[in-house]
Amino acid sequence: MNNRERTVSRDLTVTQIPLGDRTLLQAGTRVRIHQSLGGHYTVMADHGLFRIDGSDADAIGEQATATDAAGPASAPSPTTPSDPEAIWEQLRQVYDPEIPVNIVDLGLVYSMDVEPALDGGSKVYVAMTLTSPGCGMGPAIAEDARRRVLSVPGVVEADVRLVWDPAWTSAMVSEEGKMKLGLI
Repeated sequence: MNNRERTVSRDLTVTQIPLGDRTLLQAGTRVRIHQSLGGHYTVMADHGLFRIDGSDADAIGEQATATDAAGPASAPSPTTPSDPEAIWEQLRQVYDPEIPVNIVDLGLVYSMDVEPALDGGSKVYVAMTLTSPGCGMGPAIAEDARRRVLSVPGVVEADVRLVWDPAWTSAMVSEEGKMKLGLI
């Protein structure tokens, strides 16, 4: 067994790729880690490809992370708006489980706006797309983005919407993303 091959130590609820369906990966299943980015793991089993949340990483012998904890990381400050660069940095931690480039460098995030919330802190609105409208992982990727945005100090509300106009093309990938994908 090489360092990427593992045996699942307990039953896990995972996300099937590319359908986005939640399913059970049983203890004893042999998997190979395909990708480990953004705190999640994409694994290949005999019966398909699956995303394991970072909070369940211990079941494949990795360090569990709290990337799936929802809610703000700290109490909001009514006088200090959330740092937009910190929000962008969190969005750069979100990955499509099949592509080793974050959603920002893939050109999937069309806009990110920060507004003051009525009760203090900030409301963040993100418009993003997917590489394909038929991707069943869309809701999981958008939810990962929402949770990451909520982890930024002062953010009390995050609205991440999937949009389809304009349609995504590979021309939207950043130079850094193109280098990671071997396109330049």
